[in-house]
Amino acid sequence: MSMLLNSFWFEPPTPGGGYGYTSGGYTTSNIIDKFSFVTDGNATDVGDLTVARNSPAGQSSSTHGYTSGGNGVNNIDKFSFATDGNATDVGDLTGFRWGPAGQNSSTYGYASGGGLTNIIDKFSFFTDGNAIDVGDLTVARYGLAGQSSSTHGYSSGGYVSGEFNIIEKFSFSTDGNAIDVGDLTVARHYPAGQSSSTYGYTSGGSNSNIIDKFSFATDGNATDVGDLSVIATSPTGQSSSTYGYTSGGQDSRGIDKFSFATDGNATDVGDLTVSRYCSAGQSYQTT
Repeated sequence: MSMLLNSFWFEPPTPGGGYGYTSGGYTTSNIIDKFSFVTDGNATDVGDLTVARNSPAGQSSSTHGYTSGGNGVNNIDKFSFATDGNATDVGDLTGFRWGPAGQNSSTYGYASGGGLTNIIDKFSFFTDGNAIDVGDLTVARYGLAGQSSSTHGYSSGGYVSGEFNIIEKFSFSTDGNAIDVGDLTVARHYPAGQSSSTYGYTSGGSNSNIIDKFSFATDGNATDVGDLSVIATSPTGQSSSTYGYTSGGQDSRGIDKFSFATDGNATDVGDLTVSRYCSAGQSYQTT
């Protein structure tokens, strides 16, 4: 019996396994980069978006990455996590806008804010098609970060005639408007957003290296829990089950990584294939 069991033994999934993706960005790029969550190292170019763009939002289902909107673009691109390759255009946001935040539930992707709007758009992960307007942020703004718990989407920071420190939250189970639930430690725009199972993180942005953390369980203000390895203007964010990542930034190719389990500073663990900023981030988690 032991021999039979051994012959069918398989290696369990690696904690924090999967890949991070960085798509689009300045200077108006169509590159989709991919880097490992298991082994620190440089990213590889694995495909192209259908349209080169900067300042899009990123969303992630369990099987595909999505890049939505961007400067002068309203299309929603989708690419496979299982097979490296180019993205396909699967729908449109309700309008053209730059700098929205991206969030995702288990069944839908969301793009909130962007341009001079407060719109929260929602599109299905199961059926390709256009997004619908399902609610509003409390303040219209662009250059905000997105975070996702299992039940709510969050938008933090942003800019319109000045920088914001707002943390907003909207429900995945019921379409509707967002509510203001707290503040970042520093007002900023174009930061990166990351999500653990229990906390949201807002890192970098506006010539900052600060990593802020706020609870999903209890509404309230963020706390400063560490620093990125460099001052990162307009990086993008990715999340494994155990670490948060920032990639790129103005005049940067760097990939930073920080622990969800222990508050502290990030470390530089690799580079993107091309220096760029205002990209979209996607995450494929295998655990």
